[in-house]
Amino acid sequence: MTTATRPERILPSASLRQNPVIAVLRADAPGAYDRVIHTLVESGIRSIELTLTTPGTLDHLPSLIAEFGEDAEIGVGTITRTAQARQAIEAGARFLVTPTVNPDIIRLAVDHGTQIFPGGLTPTELFGAWEAGASAVKIFPAQTVGAQYGSHLRGPFPELQFLPSGGVGIEDIPAWLRAGALAVSLGGPLVGDALRDGSLTELRARAARALAAVAETRNER
Repeated sequence: MTTATRPERILPSASLRQNPVIAVLRADAPGAYDRVIHTLVESGIRSIELTLTTPGTLDHLPSLIAEFGEDAEIGVGTITRTAQARQAIEAGARFLVTPTVNPDIIRLAVDHGTQIFPGGLTPTELFGAWEAGASAVKIFPAQTVGAQYGSHLRGPFPELQFLPSGGVGIEDIPAWLRAGALAVSLGGPLVGDALRDGSLTELRARAARALAAVAETRNER
């Protein structure tokens, strides 16, 4: 009788651990990314998730990595198929994010040494993704359950690394980090209307608020 071995796991990067805010960008066209990423990176945000709901994201990704890759990790989200995951990795994505648990995508990412954050909501989904080799699991949609859900998960699954996504506001950052989150994913509450030619000054202010919330929580420890 053989004992099944647990799959390898690509650990979350030191950059994400040190700067636990992922900015999620969902634009009408990839040309809108550049000025927003420039502002976020200048403001101290070090993880950027580009969503495949923006047409042309994978085509534009290499140029963004060439420009910003030394200062930030740029990954690709809303991946639902292995072909998309493979294309994102080939384009240089530093991490992958999925809205659901797909073991084939997790395995592909692990095999290529790429961080993978699969999304789920129930304990069965989240623990299944963790056991399959996820770098961390994405609680999605996080607004539905709130930060206390992360604390509850740590009871039966103390090793589980998780990050919330979906409806998380800047004001929610401390509660999620106190609950044990590796990082938080922020979309609209951080990005606002910046991808639609909105104020970059206001974007800088929101980024500063997010990083201040992280610092406040760390100062409690």
